[in-house]
Amino acid sequence: MIGVLDSGFGGLTVHHALIEALPRHDFVYFGDNRNAPYGMRPPIEVLNLTCAALERLFAEGCTLVVIACNTASVVALRWIQQQWLPVRRREDGVVRNVIGIAVPTIEAATIDETHPSKVIAVFATRRTVESGVYPLEIRKRRPELAVVQQACPDLAGSIERGAPRGELRSLVERYVSEMLASAGQAPDSVILACTHYPLVADLFAAALPPRVRMIHQPEAVARSLTQYVARHPEYSAPGAGKRRFLSTGFSAEAMPLVERFWGGKLPFVEV
Repeated sequence: MIGVLDSGFGGLTVHHALIEALPRHDFVYFGDNRNAPYGMRPPIEVLNLTCAALERLFAEGCTLVVIACNTASVVALRWIQQQWLPVRRREDGVVRNVIGIAVPTIEAATIDETHPSKVIAVFATRRTVESGVYPLEIRKRRPELAVVQQACPDLAGSIERGAPRGELRSLVERYVSEMLASAGQAPDSVILACTHYPLVADLFAAALPPRVRMIHQPEAVARSLTQYVARHPEYSAPGAGKRRFLSTGFSAEAMPLVERFWGGKLPFVEV
């Protein structure tokens, strides 16, 4: 059983790609919508909320969990992997692992030579930007690349509460304008480093200059997870293709946007 967790609806953009890539695997999605978004919270709160979500997914029988939240991936994942998981394994003897989404995205941004880039723009939550993970890791792999980051502090929360499309468009246009002013030039590539943002990817595409390449995080993560489960069948074997959707409570106003993206109704169970 594979778990997928996010602060809210954003992780569904990754989850959709994962079940398309691994249709025979069983998945449980956990959205902590009640506490969304994580991107404005102090790091210790992000860590505590992420661990609580992991405990719920472990209780559901998940032995492998994808943290489909950039903020949690860059703030909490390393400590979870190095400190928290070993303790959990000693306590109950169950072999589990937790992986994130930042590294597959960075690999996709730096390996694709069919679209050479000189400048990469990263749109993310404030906490992800403050972590500095994206520019640091991109420059480790490709030191010649320039990376400009743009915090979008109100966007994930506005998506989560079901803000009108016009309001979302204004926010996206504002953040794109701020990024262009900061960079002094148009980027060659863009990373939407918050899983909520692909829900409004068309607004980003409309606001950005022509011919800017959008690096698709969900596809990058799906490729990475497919390779991972092939190398580590002990964490997740194919099942019956079961799907469960759990949430700590969400705004019904956001569901039309989410379900248009998903392509149908989502049977969320509130926990």
